[in-house]
Amino acid sequence: MTATIFPFNLPIENVDPSSARVGLSQLLARHDVPGPRYTSYPTIDQCTESVRISEFEDALQSRCVGGLRRPLSLYVHVPFCESVCYYCACNKVVTKKHDRVAHYLNCLEREAMLIAKTAAGNLTPVTQFHMGGGTPTFLNDQELLDLVQGLRMLFPFAANAEMSIEVDPRTVDEVRLLSLRGIGFNRISFGVQDFDPQVQKAVHREQSFKSVEVLVKAARRLGFESINIDLIYGLPKQNPDSFAQTLDQLISLSPDRVALYGYAHMPDRFKPQRRIHDADLPDAAGRIALLAQAIERMQAAGYDYIGMDHFAKPQDPLAVAKRQGRLHRNFQGYTTQPDTDLIGLGVSAISKVGSVMVQNTRDLKEYEDALSRQHLALFRGHSCSRDDLIRYSVIMALLCQGSVRFADFSQSHWIDFNLYFADELSRLHAFIDQGLLELNEEGIEVTRLGWFFIRPIAMVFDRYHHQRTTGQSKVL
Repeated sequence: MTATIFPFNLPIENVDPSSARVGLSQLLARHDVPGPRYTSYPTIDQCTESVRISEFEDALQSRCVGGLRRPLSLYVHVPFCESVCYYCACNKVVTKKHDRVAHYLNCLEREAMLIAKTAAGNLTPVTQFHMGGGTPTFLNDQELLDLVQGLRMLFPFAANAEMSIEVDPRTVDEVRLLSLRGIGFNRISFGVQDFDPQVQKAVHREQSFKSVEVLVKAARRLGFESINIDLIYGLPKQNPDSFAQTLDQLISLSPDRVALYGYAHMPDRFKPQRRIHDADLPDAAGRIALLAQAIERMQAAGYDYIGMDHFAKPQDPLAVAKRQGRLHRNFQGYTTQPDTDLIGLGVSAISKVGSVMVQNTRDLKEYEDALSRQHLALFRGHSCSRDDLIRYSVIMALLCQGSVRFADFSQSHWIDFNLYFADELSRLHAFIDQGLLELNEEGIEVTRLGWFFIRPIAMVFDRYHHQRTTGQSKVL
């Protein structure tokens, strides 16, 4: 990469900082387009109702055929929240009626039993367990304990399994954190989004910095192996001054990892977002300024950029794995875990076993009705084609290793990479001209600057995205 104008800890001398920021903002603006997070490929929107439950059951029953024993990742979705956050696009049920939990937990138990029975003899150890929502801590301590213990009776858990839970800081105190640790959770993610009171009020999620500070310090004392904090840029009332203060407060907490997501305002799809006033949102230039500010501030504080909106301390296992070329990505995001099959439990949960991906219904009543009849609540899915699997390998190599070796792919997939991806390679030249990629006869290499634009680079190899945006269908 040539020494240009971008301040990403590169050995660049005699660079004017103001021009560096302008250049970064221009580049971010150029690539500020909607795109998948690629926790899977194909992405979940490619699922259709044509996939039958029997295909998923066949995938479960053939997990270990041929001696292949991939570990399991287990996800549980808890949809309940006591109050609505206006920005939220998650599948959720807003209620203060905690008596609704008992029936939902019974359905989760039935679903887990059906899957475990179907996969009998093909259940490998669970090395990664994650609870999300909604608000998982809507469940009380006993409910959480019973749920985890019940799953452990059905699925073999590895002794060193990653056990993570998403936490709304408003729903826990130090005593609850101690209970979570006792249940077995060793990783925790606090959803903060922003510390500025005006921003919090605008999105209906008010929590003080002090309360979060107390929880982070307690989590560290209690021995949680990883502490993550989520932030969102592009929220109403955000501006460079207020966001700078939020970033300073975040860095003072010294979390192991930080997830920085861009707010996607889609009020037509997500009803709570209609309570956000368009006039309060930063414009496109303002969003880019916030993102550039966060990138520079996080790096100045010593965090490594992992990719796809994630930062980690240099000594964090994610950062180490990236440096050593051992980074992976699945439905839980970036991970040090090797490729796993995913079993998702709960309303709207996604599973991917082998080449079959399925999703449960997003409607709570439909989910509970199906499980009450002892049926899985699947409503759509996708069976991956050979082309899907090839493109999955390329996209994940870019997202995780930042490189693609043509010879390796040609040999492992029995293709001529340059011929198979001739159109895609030609579309990479814009990224090469911007110093984001290097391309030669051996392969593709993402530059240090290019990591910040890894999503649009990966999108070049997404056949479905290309078809949606151009109307063109590649003949395979």
